[in-house]
Amino acid sequence: MKIFDLKGNGTNIKTELVAGITTFMTMAYILAINPNLLSAAGMDAGALFTATAIAAIVGTLCMAFMANYPFALAPGMGLNAFFAFTVVIGMGISFEVALTAVLVEGIIFLIMSFFNVRESIFKAIPQNLKYAVGTGIGFFIAFIGFQNANLVVADGATKVSIFSFAKYNASFAGEMYTFNNVGISIFLALVGLGIISILVVKKVRGAILLGILGTYILGIICELGGLYVPYIPLTEGNPAFYSLIPNFANGLAVPSIKPLLFKFDFSMLLTGEFFAIVFAFLFVDLFDTLGTIMGVSTKANMLDKDGNLPRLKGALMADAIATTVGACIGTSTTTTYVESASGVAEGGRTGLTAVVVAILFAISLFLSPIFLAIPAFATAPALIIVGFYMMGSISKINFTDAEEGIPAFLTIMAMTFTYSISEGIVFGIVSYVIINDLIGNRQQLSYLLRIIALLFVEKYVAGSFFSYTAVITIALAIAIPYYIRRRDEAKEKDKTVKEISHTDQMKVNPTVQKDIKEILEQTITDDMLDDKK
Repeated sequence: MKIFDLKGNGTNIKTELVAGITTFMTMAYILAINPNLLSAAGMDAGALFTATAIAAIVGTLCMAFMANYPFALAPGMGLNAFFAFTVVIGMGISFEVALTAVLVEGIIFLIMSFFNVRESIFKAIPQNLKYAVGTGIGFFIAFIGFQNANLVVADGATKVSIFSFAKYNASFAGEMYTFNNVGISIFLALVGLGIISILVVKKVRGAILLGILGTYILGIICELGGLYVPYIPLTEGNPAFYSLIPNFANGLAVPSIKPLLFKFDFSMLLTGEFFAIVFAFLFVDLFDTLGTIMGVSTKANMLDKDGNLPRLKGALMADAIATTVGACIGTSTTTTYVESASGVAEGGRTGLTAVVVAILFAISLFLSPIFLAIPAFATAPALIIVGFYMMGSISKINFTDAEEGIPAFLTIMAMTFTYSISEGIVFGIVSYVIINDLIGNRQQLSYLLRIIALLFVEKYVAGSFFSYTAVITIALAIAIPYYIRRRDEAKEKDKTVKEISHTDQMKVNPTVQKDIKEILEQTITDDMLDDKK
């Protein structure tokens, strides 16, 4: 395992194995959710399942061998919903055109990664904001865990509140959720949270994974004993409670990927509408990925003394390659998963963790009934505990310095309450630039950070015209420094020419120098004669 340098990274094969299994268990839900979401856009569900797994395998292996980091990749949540419901259904665009937009986005990411543009953005973000992103992701993951466990539910008055059957059923008119479906699942989630908490306190290796498996096994026992009763909702899209017992009725065959393979449509390539779609994918994925990498690497103490991540270029290239390959095989944008934090919490520190995740995704192609049977309430406790681990970065934030602390605080809060990593970064960077500009701390702000903040502001002000204003802003951001540099070079050149010209004028012909010398000597002699007279 020299390629992963386990000893140098303070880990071992057993730790990496447990970390990889844990990460996979917390993100395996994408194998069920991604086909479900994207099939609404008219795409073949079986082919989507295979495409999702292959995209995850390719991206995660690239991360392992190009960057040696324990980060896993798969088609991103949020981006898949944007693909299906906003682009295809909302805008009336075919999924073939949408896949073409994902392909173009992936190619642009490859170019940006190759020329270190994305790496420069990472380095431009202040250290305190990097700690804040890690903390914010902790709160964000924990909130997802509380939701998946149904410990919190929607409330018209307070937005969210503690679970009650009345509120839960009121949110889904016509359904009849009872203790035997939603109620027992909440109880099992709390038991799972207790199991993981105790194992963590006792410093048991693999605590999160053991908690997930223990909760799942308890769920199967409850189903066999009649306490847990599967429930299929009357209205499609409402919460469903499926059987926890794996169903091998369809065998172990891998669904064909042919219905989605290279299904591109370039007919809209040069239109403004197509450009807007590409830019939307690009913008969200760029900062979601950077936010996840920042947060997870901060928690794992992977940042160097300057707050930068070694081998970042390889990590970003892996993300870009995965997105490009994913588009070719028929799925939405592939990105780095925040659930990687669960493996990091278990001690994962190298690409071996990522290799284990990729192997499990490969196995899942043949054993999908088992992996897809693990319910959300079994993985929810793991997400809550991972949130606890992630928010440890908050102790490194300098809250005594308000100009640093306020942007960090806004990053954490916005990330949680807007349910978006990228929106949290927006709040943090914009507030950081405005505050430091107004109080005169301009030396704290790099040129690139100012441009990023300006683009964030434009995103909200320009609305549907953002893709066009952003291109103008980026073009000017590149052109203005170039013009100033060329102007300064021209001035320097002109100055040098004048100095050379002046020097040349001082270099007189030797014959002329002799004549001048004779004239001077004669003048001195004449002056001496006059003095004698």
